[in-house]
Amino acid sequence: MIYFDKVSKIYNGDSVALEDITFQVSPGEFLSIVGHSGAGKTTLLKMLIVEDKPTEGKVFFESLDIHSIPKSKLPKYRRKLGTVFQDFKLLPHKTAFENIAFAMEANGRSDAEIAENVPQALELVDLGTKMWNFPHELSGGEKQRVAIARAIVNQPDLIIADEPTGNLDPIATYEVVQILKKINDLGTTVIMTTHNKGVIDALGRRVITMDDGKIIRDDAEGKYVL
Repeated sequence: MIYFDKVSKIYNGDSVALEDITFQVSPGEFLSIVGHSGAGKTTLLKMLIVEDKPTEGKVFFESLDIHSIPKSKLPKYRRKLGTVFQDFKLLPHKTAFENIAFAMEANGRSDAEIAENVPQALELVDLGTKMWNFPHELSGGEKQRVAIARAIVNQPDLIIADEPTGNLDPIATYEVVQILKKINDLGTTVIMTTHNKGVIDALGRRVITMDDGKIIRDDAEGKYVL
């Protein structure tokens, strides 16, 4: 499904963010990427969402070299992805329902689809009763679950979660991880970056460890080793 082929990223001529990165992700996998701050995790994700491009090498999604996609066709590619960020990125003056509906509207979905799919997405993340709450009325964990619902509502092939539990307490972290596992169990591929060893231990899924822009370990058994 996803293939990084000898990808390197160098900024300003000498700052190496990624060096000779090669790995693949199969459909339906749950992959965690770990490493200290500055290891290259976020740069790697930026390659996938085409916010940045390699200095060398290629990134393929379903056999398509994604950095060769014309700018006019990038929105079509990005509809295959759902993104979740550490800081939620919710619109503060919109309810949970409206935040998720906004993502569907941006994809050109009909009012009927929105009315049906948004409540389903909120139920999936156990927030059916918080549909009309504004972000300031939600806890950090609830905000992140709204963000996950927004990421999945258009039924993407891949969820990209960049430090999704970084701002959460242990209980909220556990809840978010369980929801991501549920989404993965339903067939969606998940790629997540994290610093949290407890998250990795709870998942027991494949882990890639990065250091200084390189992959230093790729463990199918979900071991966090730094």
